[in-house]
Amino acid sequence: MGDTLKRSLPPVVEALEDALGAERVRSHPLDLAIFAKDSGVERGTALCVVFPETTEDVAAVVRIAATHDVPIVPRGAGTGLAGGAIAARPGVLVVMTKFGDIDVDAEGRTAWVGPGVINLDLSRRVGPLGLHFAPDPSSQMVCTIGGNVGTNAGGPHCLADGSTTSHVLAAEVVLADGNIVTVGAAYPDPIGLDLRSVVVGSEGTLGIVTRVLVKLVQDPPHVATLLFGFDAIDDAAHTVSDTIASGIVPAALEMMDQEMVVAVERFAHAGYPIEAAAVLLVELTGTMQGVEASADSVTAIAEARGATITRRAATDDERALLWKGRKAAFGAVAQTAPDYYLHDTVVPRTMLVDVLNEIYEIADRYGLTMMNVFHAGDGNLHPLIAFDASEPGMLDKVRESGKEMVAVSVAAGGSLSGEHGIGVEKRDLMGMVFNDVDLDAQARVREAFDPKQVFNPEKVLPSGSRCFDAAGRRLT
Repeated sequence: MGDTLKRSLPPVVEALEDALGAERVRSHPLDLAIFAKDSGVERGTALCVVFPETTEDVAAVVRIAATHDVPIVPRGAGTGLAGGAIAARPGVLVVMTKFGDIDVDAEGRTAWVGPGVINLDLSRRVGPLGLHFAPDPSSQMVCTIGGNVGTNAGGPHCLADGSTTSHVLAAEVVLADGNIVTVGAAYPDPIGLDLRSVVVGSEGTLGIVTRVLVKLVQDPPHVATLLFGFDAIDDAAHTVSDTIASGIVPAALEMMDQEMVVAVERFAHAGYPIEAAAVLLVELTGTMQGVEASADSVTAIAEARGATITRRAATDDERALLWKGRKAAFGAVAQTAPDYYLHDTVVPRTMLVDVLNEIYEIADRYGLTMMNVFHAGDGNLHPLIAFDASEPGMLDKVRESGKEMVAVSVAAGGSLSGEHGIGVEKRDLMGMVFNDVDLDAQARVREAFDPKQVFNPEKVLPSGSRCFDAAGRRLT
């Protein structure tokens, strides 16, 4: 019976089982259903799911898939929100969670890490050395470094430190022909083209990252975490712009509206004021003298903009609790509705008030429950729609409202995504910010790495992005 079952498998699955062992290749319908989604709303269908353990395993998988003309989709923990880690068409889903090695160079303040390393685990590992990994997505307790690299993830503390691309020195990558290359270097400013920056944020469309050399950041000597409550969302948004305009760049500057504050407080009991229309969470780091001066200045700015609640974490435990509330925000939405749709646009800070008002108007017009929590300091909005996908027509309505929110952000001078990536979700919206020449240039880069579009097809770039031939003539 076992032989009969094996003969019924697609040839690519049989070949992968021969190479990796049957225990590391899953093709049962239940396994495929589990991996049909990431944390977004889109679904896909894989032929099989494989769990390589070494770079050589990955190279073997790539060669086998290429031989059978089957696409490959790299995947980490599946916490992505744009459909980047689903199989848009039947292929091999390569799950990298077994790549969990961490090799720390304390003196050089770097570490070679596997793409399956959990973000927070890396900082916990180097914490005793007084170091940490700066990018800290809200999903950092479960998301992987490979996923962070794929989407150029950010997080609350990337306002001052920069997103993932600022903290990756090099990466080992398996290319479409199965060859293994290293882009970037351990030393700064290597000669030649900066292919490291091309790979970071490429969402698995150029190759599969099997090792990453990351920079580690020294823990700050002094930290102050402030919470402000406002009676109006506009006042909180103006405080954000005023703070940056004053020359102060906090380590983090986060904002929540009342709907989200209520959900978070019921879930995490973090001490947030549920009566406030909006809450700002501000973290300042540096020397004691500098932090204290900045804390006084930010408090004065907030009070001038009408802050009715001013609070400062008095202990490390209180600070951790405030951040627990912020990091638990998306999970807290489950109390409001069984599903949520989260966008990730970026707007100029000076446009926060206008764009937020338009986003609320869109939600009201569609009759949707809107909750906002976002990286206000760098204008990275996260409008979140809480809904029930089992309600007929609801998902279509949510998607249409989401497109309008993206359009509003772009019209204000913003962009499609700050850290979640494009994936499937925003692929067909790329034309909002890129013209034909832009898209063609990006398609040529992708083609140079992956001529046959083996890696993560139908992601990021819309169909027809390759617009011109070598002579510059438009392709039909």
